[in-house]
Amino acid sequence: MTSEMTAERLRELYGNPSAAVEAKVIDYLDHNCREFIANSPFFILATSDGTRLDASPKGDPKGFVKVEDDRHLIVPDRAGNNRIDGLLNLIKHPQVGMVFLIPTVNETLRINGVASIIDDPKICARHALKGRVPLTVTRIQVEEVFIHCGVAPHKGGIWKPKTWPTKRPVASLNEIFKAHSGME
Repeated sequence: MTSEMTAERLRELYGNPSAAVEAKVIDYLDHNCREFIANSPFFILATSDGTRLDASPKGDPKGFVKVEDDRHLIVPDRAGNNRIDGLLNLIKHPQVGMVFLIPTVNETLRINGVASIIDDPKICARHALKGRVPLTVTRIQVEEVFIHCGVAPHKGGIWKPKTWPTKRPVASLNEIFKAHSGME
């Protein structure tokens, strides 16, 4: 029989993190964080509206996320499907989590902070890509930053071509869309 889960029970099961794990958490973007962000073409942005969570993939050429200063990032919002789930969530709950990835690098950079949405045309224009100016940018005030060991990407083999499928293992986007939407 499983006992009721509590924070105390989880600590009993897993123990506490080591002093080194605790010490690696910083509240600013040092040169290592800046270098990681500058070389990352992809990250996942986690947001919440207070009742549900959303994890949204974000990608552009490496360095698309700009470090404004030691405690702030700017993320341009590129045109997409206009669901804008994450942006709508930020209006209610500005807390965010970010996980940055770099192809061939197993470690990830994790950032937690508070976001604000900016639609100032001058600021947005600074983040244009191929002549396209984003409608908004999101400014992240960094609260917590740490490098995360590469055990999960390593075990998953995501950067090892020999572990990749030889053909697409799932239906195409179009086929999935039709199945989910019932639209032809």
